[in-house]
Amino acid sequence: MVDGSPAEPSRLSKLWALFFATFSISMTANSGYAILAVMQDDFVSKRRWITEDEMADYLAIIQSSPGPMAVTSSMIVGYHVAGLAGSLAAVTGVILPPFLVMVAVTVFYQAIVGNPYVSLFLRGMQMGVVAMLFDVIIGLFRNATENSGLYPFIVMALAFLYVRFTGCSIVWLVLACACAGVVKALLIGRGEGR
Repeated sequence: MVDGSPAEPSRLSKLWALFFATFSISMTANSGYAILAVMQDDFVSKRRWITEDEMADYLAIIQSSPGPMAVTSSMIVGYHVAGLAGSLAAVTGVILPPFLVMVAVTVFYQAIVGNPYVSLFLRGMQMGVVAMLFDVIIGLFRNATENSGLYPFIVMALAFLYVRFTGCSIVWLVLACACAGVVKALLIGRGEGR
């Protein structure tokens, strides 16, 4: 009992920190990629709960998982930081602000729908989201291409062409990129084995 008591407040404080972090992030950026940019800045750079490489791995998992990115990302990061309870705290924090906003919009819909200031506010938010998406792309690009040679550029170019010019399912792209990663890992393993 005595050994377990000092650990409880730190675990509880970490859960509260996770809840408030995801709550405040969700208040400022709740769209998919925008929330990833803010989470990366907060959890990697400021709080140092996860490393840059772990975040890059989590981004790959988040993007290939079904469901809203905000929920998936908070669930994964929360689990990494504090286990199942951390996942629950982070998901609750990220879901609560949009829920409260939707309740408020429903109650005050008639006053909001025709307001020109609300329209200008939303247009300004769109520009902020574009900037955050650009930041995420730069970070992912830097992480994927660092000390990797020409290989990631080829995969990115082919993936871009696939998405841009074919009407095929994205599932095939994910499977092809996974296979390309496995092939590269096998080739690296053979090269180190010699």
